Amino acid sequence: MTQTTTPAVFAEPTRRVTSRWIAFFAIAWLGIWMAQLAPIQKLLPDQVQAQLNTTYWVDNVVAFGVISGISGVCAIVAYPLTGALSDRTTSRFGRRRPWIAIGAVVFAISLILLGAQTTIVGIGVFWSLALTGFCILTAALTATISDQVPVDQRGYVSGWLSAPQAVGIILGVSLVTYVFVGIFVGYAAMAVLLLVLVTPFLFLPDAVLPRELKQKMSFAAIVESLWISPREHPDFGWTLLSRVLVNFGNAFGTTLLLYFLEFGLHDENADDDLLVLILVYMVFVIVASLVFGRWSDRVGRRKAFVFASSALQGVAALLLAFVPELSAAMIAAGLLGLGYGCFLSVDQALATQVLPDPENRGKDLGIMNIATAVPQAMAPLIGAGVVALLGGFMGLFILSGVFAFAGALAVARVKAVR
Repeated sequence: MTQTTTPAVFAEPTRRVTSRWIAFFAIAWLGIWMAQLAPIQKLLPDQVQAQLNTTYWVDNVVAFGVISGISGVCAIVAYPLTGALSDRTTSRFGRRRPWIAIGAVVFAISLILLGAQTTIVGIGVFWSLALTGFCILTAALTATISDQVPVDQRGYVSGWLSAPQAVGIILGVSLVTYVFVGIFVGYAAMAVLLLVLVTPFLFLPDAVLPRELKQKMSFAAIVESLWISPREHPDFGWTLLSRVLVNFGNAFGTTLLLYFLEFGLHDENADDDLLVLILVYMVFVIVASLVFGRWSDRVGRRKAFVFASSALQGVAALLLAFVPELSAAMIAAGLLGLGYGCFLSVDQALATQVLPDPENRGKDLGIMNIATAVPQAMAPLIGAGVVALLGGFMGLFILSGVFAFAGALAVARVKAVR
């Protein structure tokens, strides 16, 4: 009987990654999150509002939501497609590094061009291109976790994907508010910082795929591979569903936060208070992602952490819904950060353990990443509709809580991972 062995490039990694690898990984994500979240939280809403020049705030919310929603469609295509391409790349520079570089360049150039737009259509086109670059970059970068990080280190390493998200929000928004003032200058600064911070990771080793192991690639085959049967791979399906629900819940609670302060609470210091809320959120995300990520590695459990973190986000959302005050928003920001920080790190580790095929990690994680990027893109559009329909933010935050609680129930159905 012939025994086959898994080629080294597809084998589960056993050698722990170094502190240098983790540092460059974290620095790259800091640049990525600043470049994505500073526009979402500050630059895009300001740019849309300046172009519409209307006093009716719902128009601003809806226009921002439409632009964000269109960009979400680009993410649905870009994530799994570029992930599949990176799985099959035989470059001497490795499978992932070329796509990390391409994505960073597309993202940065699109941001600079976005800053020069003076029409709503132009804003929509170039933000969609920017998000496409973001997807190309992060599909490849996320796949390096499965490629190079052993299972018992993934919670901790994933924490260094999550913690920079929190730092990136506060640092990015602070920079474009107080240092790089102005729409174009703000976008250009984020683009430059993105390239500077991602570049060090490109100097780390990346496994080369031998040409004889390259899967045949056709458009039809790639499209067919995008369907992963939840009947055949139920743990993948439940993890994906949970991620979709929780990320929608989080996005409903955060992406319209500036509008909530301005028009829901009639806060005259909305910009400053937004930074305070983000700071509170950031502190708890950082602590939760690093502490709980490592804790889940040590005890070898993922589901309980993801379940509890999802439910905690639901509690935070309901607090915003029923106690619409700035002080309550501060408490909710802390709870949301605690829950989402834990979710980000542990759920990412969980996702790498339910992938159906080691030869298609990039594509499969690309599908998983849709569940992160698309809710962030689509939530402003859906949320704007809810706010416009109900004439306020209570319904939006209730919806946020419902989605978070549903995500907790979905992850409880995963069987193969504790």
